[in-house]
Amino acid sequence: MIKWAIIFFIISVVAGFFGFTGVASGARTIAKVLFFIALVIFLIVLIFGVLLGTLVF
Repeated sequence: MIKWAIIFFIISVVAGFFGFTGVASGARTIAKVLFFIALVIFLIVLIFGVLLGTLVF
């Protein structure tokens, strides 16, 4: 997911550079959403990993 967020961020920067503000705004929004979804998934996996790690060890 982080890879897709970075791709949409680069699309947003390039589109903004060339003056396509609508495309840049849409790509920025998609990049932000993907980044926060990836962040939430990472935190959930981290919490479960810590909880299961303490149960096993």
